Amino acid sequence: MKGFTAADVTGQAGKCFLVTGANTGLGYETTKVLAAGGARVLLACRSEEKARQAMENIRLEVSGANLSFVPLDQADLASVRECAAIVARDEPRLDVLVNNAGVMMPPLQRTVQGHELQFGVNHLGTFALTGLLLGKLAQVQGGRVVITASLAHRRGNIDWNDLDAHRSYNRSQRYGDSKLMNLLHMFELDRRLRAAGSPVTAVACHPGVASTELGRHWLAFRAMFPLVGWMLNSAAQGAWPTLQAATDAVEPGQYYGPQKMGEVSGPSGVAKRKPTAIDPDAARRLWDVSVQMTGVDYGPI
Repeated sequence: MKGFTAADVTGQAGKCFLVTGANTGLGYETTKVLAAGGARVLLACRSEEKARQAMENIRLEVSGANLSFVPLDQADLASVRECAAIVARDEPRLDVLVNNAGVMMPPLQRTVQGHELQFGVNHLGTFALTGLLLGKLAQVQGGRVVITASLAHRRGNIDWNDLDAHRSYNRSQRYGDSKLMNLLHMFELDRRLRAAGSPVTAVACHPGVASTELGRHWLAFRAMFPLVGWMLNSAAQGAWPTLQAATDAVEPGQYYGPQKMGEVSGPSGVAKRKPTAIDPDAARRLWDVSVQMTGVDYGPI
């Protein structure tokens, strides 16, 4: 099977996509391809300056690109709520939410609400934004949620008694934990959507190993990439699984990623999850904890 690339993205005219972290890396490349396909794309970013520069750059390549900035800082749940409120109020429709924003392996830091940063941004911010926009997505035929995970989910091992890293902090382990949470979130969301007969579809993706700014805190990766980068994904190639998850005729609850070199690089197709990522008990437990910590209750889906 040849796999999915940007060339397989069909026309997206009339659709509206919200892409978080859209000013750089995978989010930028995803936004550019969607805009070229005729979609309206909302760039949900922390920095308005960087978002507007990204929009300017895209418009140099995509004539007439329909782009708009929405402020979003996933390290602040108040900002997440405000972003969702703006979209719900100002946009006639929302077809796809692409949860792309994240942080990887920073020194120990905390969100505005006091959560460990990777847990707070990668999972809690994603959980809250998805829940707040689910009603908007349900208003269109074919509404979809895309959640970005990682190969790193395979090393995830959630410490339920220390979710916010008050007792210990290993940046690599916490990143893997947050990516495992992304898959558990999608797994439980898909289960609930199906049980309720919702028109919304939930899927996940991962980029393999791609050259993006996400790895700026990972010194080993920064040292390695110039030597082996030719074997790995560029940011544009790393966006292929996101584009497949967002635009292709996907299977609800499925996971998409690169198909070469053990899912490190190449065109996109169905990816593998470790068994823990489809553990229904862990998924329900994480869901309940997330509702409590974010104050976002999805209610009857």
